[in-house]
Amino acid sequence: MGSMNSADYFRRQFEYEAWANSEVLAAMREQGGDERSLQLTSHILAASRVWIERLLQVPQSVAVWPKPDLAWCETEAAALARSWREYLQNTADFDRSISYKNSKGELWTSRIDDVLIHVLMHSAYHRGQVASHMREKGQTPAYTDFIHAVRQGFVK
Repeated sequence: MGSMNSADYFRRQFEYEAWANSEVLAAMREQGGDERSLQLTSHILAASRVWIERLLQVPQSVAVWPKPDLAWCETEAAALARSWREYLQNTADFDRSISYKNSKGELWTSRIDDVLIHVLMHSAYHRGQVASHMREKGQTPAYTDFIHAVRQGFVK
């Protein structure tokens, strides 16, 4: 594949992110997502929305821990996939910093690439919790390994 620049790297990572979130939602839809799994998934998506709004320097539109709702998650997951794709197509300066207020109202400054890595790691952490919780309930969680997504052609 040759050398990869930051834009290509993050584009692929957020392509994976969108795919993994949709896989989790499909597993929950098929097996009946319980309240805790739905709460964690709603949080993953809301946090992603909060971060992209910080990057775009627009007001926060969602609570970090919204009311668990599968229909909202499905709509938001699709909207976020488009939003991240568009953001990454229009961003080149990943080591530039942005300032924002966190959910406690504290002012912080972070590099764009650090924010992007945080969003990806935060989502993966909570998807792991969803998988563990589904297993505890006797369900089969989505198979969301990155290498699987690449091997199957979901991430180019």
